[in-house]
Amino acid sequence: MSATATTAQTASHAAGAGGGAPAAQPGMSSQYLIFSLGGESFAVGTLGVREIIEYGHLTAVPMVPGFIRGVINLRGAVVPVIDLNARFGRTRTEASRRTCIVILEIQAEDDRHVLGIIVDAVSAVRQIDRAQIEPAPSFGTRIRADFIAGMAKVNKGFVILLDLGRVLSMDELAELRALAPEAAPDHADR
Repeated sequence: MSATATTAQTASHAAGAGGGAPAAQPGMSSQYLIFSLGGESFAVGTLGVREIIEYGHLTAVPMVPGFIRGVINLRGAVVPVIDLNARFGRTRTEASRRTCIVILEIQAEDDRHVLGIIVDAVSAVRQIDRAQIEPAPSFGTRIRADFIAGMAKVNKGFVILLDLGRVLSMDELAELRALAPEAAPDHADR
């Protein structure tokens, strides 16, 4: 995998990758990374985004859930990579020229987890006013409602704001953390 990476910009008021959508307060805004996945637009707060890298070779890890695609070697660190499409109960993401991996840092209890998520394409980094964020709908989406922190109206459509702390349970985060020591450095992506 190429060592070149595009670092996502962060803002001091950005919502964390693991946090839910804040209550609507006019004038307050947060910065979000918007990406496409399976024909829909999703977003995560940029505070939890470490960088965006091009999609490359993943090293498979045996006996893990199907949504864990493998691990990558990111400047000497073993980072587990998750296929969000598969986590949402859909088909696995097929890599294309625009497919990339968003490297996230998720805070869960007293632990920090670094992981990558496969996305079809990154669209933008955008300020979203908290007044534009609506609560998660209980129907009409193709993913579990508890994975959704809110819905933001952007331009003429909606963007699903993900609550990554719910997309991955504490047990799943612990399992991801355990992957790093299991992947031998000489088998990791270079």
